[in-house]
Amino acid sequence: MKEAITQASVDRMEPLTPLYTAHLFGPLHQQLVELLEGLDPADWERPTMAPAWRVRDVAAHLVEVDLRRLSVGRDGHRLEPGRPIDGYRDLVEFLNQLNAEWVAAARRFSPRVLVELLRYSGSEMARMVAELPQHDPAPFAVDWAGERRSENWFDIGRDYTERWHHQMQIRDAVGASGLLDERWLLPLLDLSVRCLPRSYAGVGAAPDTTVVLHVLVAAAAVWTLRMEQGTWRLWRGASAAPTTAVRLDPDAAWRMFYNALSPAEARRRATVDGDAALAEPLFSARAVMV
Repeated sequence: MKEAITQASVDRMEPLTPLYTAHLFGPLHQQLVELLEGLDPADWERPTMAPAWRVRDVAAHLVEVDLRRLSVGRDGHRLEPGRPIDGYRDLVEFLNQLNAEWVAAARRFSPRVLVELLRYSGSEMARMVAELPQHDPAPFAVDWAGERRSENWFDIGRDYTERWHHQMQIRDAVGASGLLDERWLLPLLDLSVRCLPRSYAGVGAAPDTTVVLHVLVAAAAVWTLRMEQGTWRLWRGASAAPTTAVRLDPDAAWRMFYNALSPAEARRRATVDGDAALAEPLFSARAVMV
């Protein structure tokens, strides 16, 4: 333990801590409603970066994730899958099925109805997460981070990242300004990078090998993966002498983590110093169920 503290001090690294985002749900929801209320009819039919989904489909999906989350977290309602969920891939397929069924049905709804539903679901969601005990067990683990059990703060954070990146898909499609200021982006990134240990789980390396990610938005947007006793551990801050250092601009970083950049395109947009091969798993890292 003493050795780890000494190394962290030298490397300007500190352990990850819980990140609380419940206070952001209300303002983020308001941003979404204002955006949708200002759209022209043609905007609702614009294609998005989400394959096969138009703007109206992403908005409908946001209604469903709110209502499903309220049903589970507020009301204790459980939906039985109807088939075995034996691993990560089974869970992804089940969620994709739920999403596709809802989006297909929601094409019967007008944009006005979708906005009215979102006004209700988003405000109720903000109220619910504000009242949840942050460190109680969450109803679902954050699977993309490799967790089998999660506390509410992380589950809430996962919900924040979902609402943020889907809103960004809509903004991208209609040419609206993005939510890239630090208020929104720093929490988003600090949650998203927690997928990296899972992304590197099969990558062998010598002890104290480090991979540093710096997103060029603020000095605080730096994280380090370090190999410790056969396991990759994630830290906030930078290793003093990284084996590999990767720099990404904010737009490339969020698109990479949320499956809107291919690994090849993410690599093209990055600056990599040191062992380039060790950067490759980062470009495939996803903070979403895919």
